[in-house]
Amino acid sequence: MSSVLDLTKQLITVPSTKDTPDKLKEVLEIAKKELEGFTIEEFEKDGVPSLLAYAGEKRPERFKIILNAHLDVVPGREEQYAPVEQEGKLWGRGVSDMKGAAAAEILVFKNLAKTLDYPLGLQLVTDEEVGGYNGTGYQIQQGVRADFAIAGEPTDYGVNTKAKGIVWAKIKATGKTAHGAYPWRGVNALGKIKEVLDRLEKDYPVPLQEEWKTTVNVAKIYTPNETFNKIPDSAELWLDIRYIPEDPHFYSKTEDRKLVTQRYFDSILPEGVTLDIAENDSPQFTDENNVFVQSLSNATKQVTGNLSPIIVKHGASDIRIFNEAGCDGVTFGPISGGLHTDEEWASIASLEEYYHILETFLKNL
Repeated sequence: MSSVLDLTKQLITVPSTKDTPDKLKEVLEIAKKELEGFTIEEFEKDGVPSLLAYAGEKRPERFKIILNAHLDVVPGREEQYAPVEQEGKLWGRGVSDMKGAAAAEILVFKNLAKTLDYPLGLQLVTDEEVGGYNGTGYQIQQGVRADFAIAGEPTDYGVNTKAKGIVWAKIKATGKTAHGAYPWRGVNALGKIKEVLDRLEKDYPVPLQEEWKTTVNVAKIYTPNETFNKIPDSAELWLDIRYIPEDPHFYSKTEDRKLVTQRYFDSILPEGVTLDIAENDSPQFTDENNVFVQSLSNATKQVTGNLSPIIVKHGASDIRIFNEAGCDGVTFGPISGGLHTDEEWASIASLEEYYHILETFLKNL
């Protein structure tokens, strides 16, 4: 039988990045070999493969628990696809985010799914790093549901109940061109961009340290003007907004978030400035008093001696897609570090411990 460590190493050796569709399928094949004897539904949307495994011939109308893992990774150095054990850590691309947790989820599902008195699902996807729409998103479109989902994103045993939503906004300003020596004859489009930035800075000043607040990153300012002595008559501003679910400018439980976002920008944009929303993703939110959240924290205490802390995250995960479909969920992963860097690692002891936490959680329900 595979160990969590051995299976993690196998998964790491496959450079399963978004631009290598054959490798996305190859990494799923490794997982499928561990799942013989289970029903495996295979999905594909826009060339992105994913699978859903469960015991029994017919998919349950609603799983009690879904273990969700993504097997795609961001690109790394070639040597990162050759995992290395050193000083109690396993090093390699994706070991933290999140092939180590995926291996544990696969094996705990394999060993428990047929013994539990409730439906357990294992969902393996290959596009979380690029949004999750064709993996988890597509499966949700096809009717996959759960009372509670756990995605094994890196959290160092913290139970992540909230994460920020995303708005990518393109602000376009038009003005009137003129010779740079006669600014009163023109209207500088960049001046209008500055008005928008001044208002955003007032509403959302950049925090000096980590805080649970909405943040606005100015990703790009552009004008086609290429000469010093001309007033630009057009300009564009790109914004990366990460908003907390408590922010009424971007989110409401009772109203379409796109309408909420549009209303906020309508209130701050000057004349001659338009808004184009390139992305508008919901935040992640599950009540920290949820029975499954508390059970997971308690399972961590049973295995490690310490309760899992309830934490928030600034980055998004596929759990937001479950939340949009009315399913609760959290991210919860082993001890690791260096995700998306050249020094990505996971604690070897934690990988096995993580398996036992999931095992305890599932048996306790």
